[in-house]
Amino acid sequence: MSEGVDLKELKRRMDGAISAFKHDVASLRTGRASANVLDPVTVEAYGSRMPLNQVANITVPEPRMLAVSVWDKSMVNAVDRAIRESNLGLNPIIDGQNLRIPLPELNEERRRSLAKLAHDYAEKAKVAIRHVRRDGMDDLKKAEKDGDIGQDVSRSQSEKVQKMTDEMISEVDRLLAEKEKEIMQV
Repeated sequence: MSEGVDLKELKRRMDGAISAFKHDVASLRTGRASANVLDPVTVEAYGSRMPLNQVANITVPEPRMLAVSVWDKSMVNAVDRAIRESNLGLNPIIDGQNLRIPLPELNEERRRSLAKLAHDYAEKAKVAIRHVRRDGMDDLKKAEKDGDIGQDVSRSQSEKVQKMTDEMISEVDRLLAEKEKEIMQV
């Protein structure tokens, strides 16, 4: 007789959904500068598109300023263009081989759209967690139907899967509330 589902595997997959969510919200710009803001930027470099952090070093010298130092002098204009075209609303100032990027104040409308985007990311994470739960429940039903596990084992495993799902979803809600507070803080 087997024990139904591999709870460790389900937890690993749910943790994956949460870390993907954390990565997504880290790129949302809040009141203070963060090098993660430039994560979505890709640069046309050496005949292909590359993430900005593979052609330059990104630092945060001041709370409302990012500094990008481009490694190859011939890439400065391409990096400038990539940042301007990234729809992040940033306007770099070229200073030799460096770019200084002042971060504008977030207005109320921009804050609301960032909060809405954070909600979308959270919903995506919750859906992923629910998919993992569904897979686990399906495996349990199949194991019970095939006679691999008894009804009581199936019920106890189902409760554990549900409890884990509830914990993961409340973790996403907690992270979302934290991010939303950070975004809306003036």
